[in-house]
Amino acid sequence: MGGGVGGASADAGPGPTGGDPASELLALVHLTRVIEPGDETCGRWVRELGAEEVLERLLGRGAQLAGVTHKRWAGLLARAERAEPERDLAVARAAGVRFVRRGDSEWPAQLDDLGDGRPLGLWVRGPASLRMWALRSVAVVGARACTEYGAHMAATLASGLAERGWVVVSGGAYGVDAAAHRGALGAGGATVAVLACGVDRPYPRGHTELIGRIAEQGLVVGELAPGEHPTASRFIVRNRVIAALTRGTVVVEAAYRSGSLVTARAARRLGRHTIGVPGPATSALSAGVHELLRADAVLVTDAAEVVELVGDMGELAPERRGPVLPRDLLDPAARHVLAALSARGAVPVDAIARGARTTQDDAIARLYELRSLGYVERHGDGWKLTRQAVSSVGADRGRC
Repeated sequence: MGGGVGGASADAGPGPTGGDPASELLALVHLTRVIEPGDETCGRWVRELGAEEVLERLLGRGAQLAGVTHKRWAGLLARAERAEPERDLAVARAAGVRFVRRGDSEWPAQLDDLGDGRPLGLWVRGPASLRMWALRSVAVVGARACTEYGAHMAATLASGLAERGWVVVSGGAYGVDAAAHRGALGAGGATVAVLACGVDRPYPRGHTELIGRIAEQGLVVGELAPGEHPTASRFIVRNRVIAALTRGTVVVEAAYRSGSLVTARAARRLGRHTIGVPGPATSALSAGVHELLRADAVLVTDAAEVVELVGDMGELAPERRGPVLPRDLLDPAARHVLAALSARGAVPVDAIARGARTTQDDAIARLYELRSLGYVERHGDGWKLTRQAVSSVGADRGRC
């Protein structure tokens, strides 16, 4: 595994200037505090002059570089003066985070397709090799305020991809992103969350537990230095990394102005597969996906079709499966809670807990997990099976 923090950065070879790798590492870490992700002007400076020379200029030890106004140059100088790269490396090390740069063995070469807009480096949290995982990965993205259909499709696609040995990449957000991550994790598979903030501070805060679980079982990745906060523009430029890392981008639900469409368009520009999951013709949350499909995106309805599209030559999709997430992907405690529910009417939590032989707190936690996967829905103070889950649960009970 490559990486700068606590890893093998000193063995990664010289940087663009041919100088000391450790000095170049420190310069790149410094620049992540100064240069915003995706800035092609600054990226060109680094490519042409090397990180160390660019940093020297930004610290006031040389002439202003071309391509920016005096006002913007002054802002860059001020940010460079405030940055503390040694402290960032220490904070990252304490959080189990490493810095991966171009030239490291863990650097995914496909990010170089972004040209001067490629990341200066990536902060990576998690045990796996980002380069190896990215070689066989698919992005699953979509609306934050998704419908139950969107969450169900995202979880089902992700679990199916994970079962087939594919890594699911998404943005860690509410809605489709979260369903995709949970679907992959529920299948015991691999998933990567690409954040628009420091990887040591999960965002959104409501996903602290989910992102922590991804860091244990998968990878959490970002361009921004530890402690950095997300902004609207950072979410947009983050999406190019999701598109570049993966072989294709699957959009599950997206309105006309959705950020997920930015990811899909970036994938198209990079020559990656652009894929859409159709929804109801009357749904505004599927309008953006349908627009993609009217252009040159490929329509899919399950993981087998995604694999058939993005897989290697000769890698045929396995036998098609039904649209309901298989119950055997759930852990036993979740299956017990599911078995205590009914399709006919809502069941109160205390009755579900008794039927599942567990506590009410545990039952509630399992119910929300099952809801994210499209199995259950809440009705007042009670819970019941969704229509999509009825046939699966009923057939399973019939075998008991």
